[in-house]
Amino acid sequence: MLKRFIIAILLITSAQIFAQGGTTSPYSFFGIGTLKFKGTVENRSMGGIGVYSDSIHLNLQNPAGVAGLKLVNYSISGSHKFNSLRTSTEFQKATTTSLDYLALGIPMGKFGASFGVFPLSSTGYKLENEINGINTKYIGSGGMNKAFLTLAYQITPELSFGIDTNYNFGKIENTAVSFQEEIQLGTEEINRSDLLGFSFNFGAQYKTQISRKLESISAITYTPETAFVSENSRTIATVLSLPNGNTTAIDSREIDVPNTEFTYPSQFTLGTGIGESKKWFVGGEFTSQKTSNLKNRTFELENVIFEDASKYRIGGFFIPDYNSFGSYWKRVVYRGGFRFEETGININGEAINEFGISFGLGLNLGRSFSNLNLGFEIGKRGSQNNGLVEESFFNIFVGLSLNDKWFEKRLYD
Repeated sequence: MLKRFIIAILLITSAQIFAQGGTTSPYSFFGIGTLKFKGTVENRSMGGIGVYSDSIHLNLQNPAGVAGLKLVNYSISGSHKFNSLRTSTEFQKATTTSLDYLALGIPMGKFGASFGVFPLSSTGYKLENEINGINTKYIGSGGMNKAFLTLAYQITPELSFGIDTNYNFGKIENTAVSFQEEIQLGTEEINRSDLLGFSFNFGAQYKTQISRKLESISAITYTPETAFVSENSRTIATVLSLPNGNTTAIDSREIDVPNTEFTYPSQFTLGTGIGESKKWFVGGEFTSQKTSNLKNRTFELENVIFEDASKYRIGGFFIPDYNSFGSYWKRVVYRGGFRFEETGININGEAINEFGISFGLGLNLGRSFSNLNLGFEIGKRGSQNNGLVEESFFNIFVGLSLNDKWFEKRLYD
């Protein structure tokens, strides 16, 4: 019991250890930052599809998938990202490391429940611009986290339904420091937003045998549009440039900025797939997100338009021989997939799109149902057209999916 109690405490307090600045993308400047992938390493290694669920892995994308759990599952994951930023004239590299999710799933007969935390969005950039002898540096950090509670019910052996209740919270800080040539004093403006709000996510999943071996899975999720509160503040300061490149504030004052409400967009996902149990699966998903309702929290940008976003994902897995005793590698789960996303951000008339190819391995830990999951992804975001930044990234994901029986009936006292 002590071990299980410690796990529960970790889930409750883990929001404090999330690295909110888990990105180096200049596109995280817009809206509430770069929206993070909501899903496990297993999902992410298959192009991000969430239509597939089984009895020993958590499904963080579709709450209905939790109804199929047969064992208590504890999942945790972290990732490391290598990012290359390129414009028509410059090239830079950056890396980030982040904790991606921490969750616990509990089966309860026809019911299933899970709870945990993961980052919803992240902001992290350092940009520099020079116009007419005025040099301005832009720095951003922060992001939003999501604490969730999921409850699912298996209506029939084929049909399940689930709901996520989410509490979203975090802060984003944007700093702009400007200096004019041959003038030692400059100006610094800091905009900070403390964000919070509730949201819900509904999901349904239908599984059916279409032949003796083949199984079909279809799934749907819907996130209604919700209003988040942004508690805003702004500080203006006169700063002195130091020889080491840093600055120090000489005089500063607070500027009253009204608190605002902004709309977190609705989202609809439809997926389907086919496979053979414990052998292989292939599926596809389409997501539509109403990101045209997004806007920056404390300022407007003339050259930026938020449009509706779309995501297209295809992926699957293959297990050579689930019951092999002679070869460990025949029991390994081999995953792969690809995705294309229209992010919904349009800058200088250029739509910012993203493409990724992923693959991964599910490694058994002994003869238990627990496993170590490794994932890799290469991809690209943005464009060098119209003075924009093109990002090329390589991501490494590592996750643990640990299973145990908590409520097994004892035969002997």
